[in-house]
This record gives sequence, C-alpha cells and structure tokens, in this order.
Amino acid sequence: MAKTIVVVGFGPGISTAVAEKFGAAGFSVALVARNEERLAAGVKALEAKGVHALAVPADASDPAALRAALAKARALGPITVLHWNAFDGGAPKDLLAAETSAVRGLFDVAILGLLTAVQEVLPDLKSTKEGAILVTNGAFGDSGPLADEIGVRAKVMGVALANAAKHKLVGLLAQRLKGEGIYVGEVTVAGAVTGTIYADGNAAIRVEASTIADQLWQLYQGRGGLGARVSPMMRAAIAGVVVVVLLLAISVVATVAVVRHGS
Repeated sequence: MAKTIVVVGFGPGISTAVAEKFGAAGFSVALVARNEERLAAGVKALEAKGVHALAVPADASDPAALRAALAKARALGPITVLHWNAFDGGAPKDLLAAETSAVRGLFDVAILGLLTAVQEVLPDLKSTKEGAILVTNGAFGDSGPLADEIGVRAKVMGVALANAAKHKLVGLLAQRLKGEGIYVGEVTVAGAVTGTIYADGNAAIRVEASTIADQLWQLYQGRGGLGARVSPMMRAAIAGVVVVVLLLAISVVATVAVVRHGS
C-alpha cells in the first residue's frame, strides 16, 4: 500500500532530511510551509531523487489554511505519517516585555497548529496500521532551573515556553491515541542543526540534520517509547564507540597474527 508523509514546517535542515529519509524508503512526500519558492525547490530536489512530492503552501498558525493544505496533500494518497516541524521564529525574547497578543500567539503554531493538523489527518492515520505523528522539538523547552536560566540568558523565553507546552501536548496525544494504533513520538534537539543559519559559527554544538531524521525514522519503525534526544554529546558518544570498536578489531587482528606467528 502506498504511504504518504506530510512535513509541516518545511525548510532547510531537519525537515529536508526527514523528507529525503522517508522518500528514500518509498513514501510520497507532501511539503507544507509559507515560502512557495522554498517548497518548489524542495519538490524539485525530491523528484530528482525519484520521490513523488507535492508542495502545499500554508501558514501553520492558520487552522483553516492548514486544514485545506492537508486535504490537498491527500492527492498523494491517504496520509500515513504527520511530521510536525513548524515553530514560531518570531517568539518573544523576554516574556515580561512582550505584548499579550505575542504571548498568546506562541501557542498558535506549537499547540493550536499541531492539534489542528492531528485532528485533520486522524481519519487517515486510523485507516492504516502504521499511522504515526512525529514531532520535532527543542531543548529550550526542558524543565528545571538550569534550562530556565539558559532560556532567560539566551533570550528565548518565548520559544522555551512554546516548546514546553508542545512537549506536554505530545505526551497527552501519545496517551490518547495509543489504544487506536497510532504512534506519537518526539525528537528533542539540543544543538544547532546543520543546514540552518543557527549552525553557522556554532561547530561545538552542531548536530547533523540526518541524525535527527534517522532518529525519527527509528521511532516510526520501532513505535516504542515517547521519543529520543539528539545532541552534540550523542555524536561524540557514537564517535567514541566507533573508536573503541576499531581498537578492539586491531587488538584481535594483532592477537591472531601473534598466534599464527608463534605456531
């Protein structure tokens, strides 16, 4: 049966890597974002790789526009996976100095947008045994004094609040839908993603977009647990494991050589 993934909040970095990952696995890919030129370029790049793709312009903070876009995405077939990658790039830096409308607007994408999208695609997800909702989130939404201090010092209080609320919604959706065979998972990113403007000059905290896409793919396939976390420390840990494996392999080869020489 044909499978379709809808990527909401398409742009450079994570969403591009996810579109390519799922597209390579045989999914048709619908891209949703406000920037029509970016969408057109994304579709062209995917089609060059042999992926059936569709561009659907829409604002993730506009429920009516979002519902219409998701309905158009069904031109590719019933929706199997919803990837929510949208966020509000204009979130207030300092909540105490923010206008009431700006604070209320924090939840237009993170909560209202995500919930609207889930409601719209729910019949599709229920119709397949592989239905899934995959959400990208950021570590600014972490709880605890240290995370809160970082949010204030980095002047991302609005983003931090929106991310925390989104994480809670993901957990609620996971519990609500687990009995209906729909998997809900989240990857929290603690770093600057390659392919985005945030990665420039931040090599120490850089994380590969492809690594995040791999984690989302593993969540989709495994359908176990709420989520995963990707950080520069994870990359270093993987590199460390590779080094250990190589050293063990060299040790084994050397041992075998000594045994053979002695015999």
